[in-house]
Amino acid sequence: MPYKRKNRGRKKGRSPGRVKYVSCAYCGARIPEDKAVKRVYWRAPVSGSIAKELAAQGTLIATQRKTVYYCIRCAMFLGIVKIRPRDERKKIPEELMEKRLRRIIGI
Repeated sequence: MPYKRKNRGRKKGRSPGRVKYVSCAYCGARIPEDKAVKRVYWRAPVSGSIAKELAAQGTLIATQRKTVYYCIRCAMFLGIVKIRPRDERKKIPEELMEKRLRRIIGI
């Protein structure tokens, strides 16, 4: 049976072998890390109103880095990933096209 995408919907590099699984932050599904949609958020440990008061006093508020993974279904549902129109799906950016041509020619 032919498969739909050349990379089978994953961001694998050159034969990385087995990848670890992560949980979707929205539905809890287990998905491979290279197939998940990864987003990094910087959050302050205090709420917005308290942060404004502390900033007015001149206090420096530290932020924490939080990495969140979503499965494709939840990322599309939440609007993180958009479905491209049919005519835009096959378009290749100019930089990528030049890179491919250089590789084929051998420059």
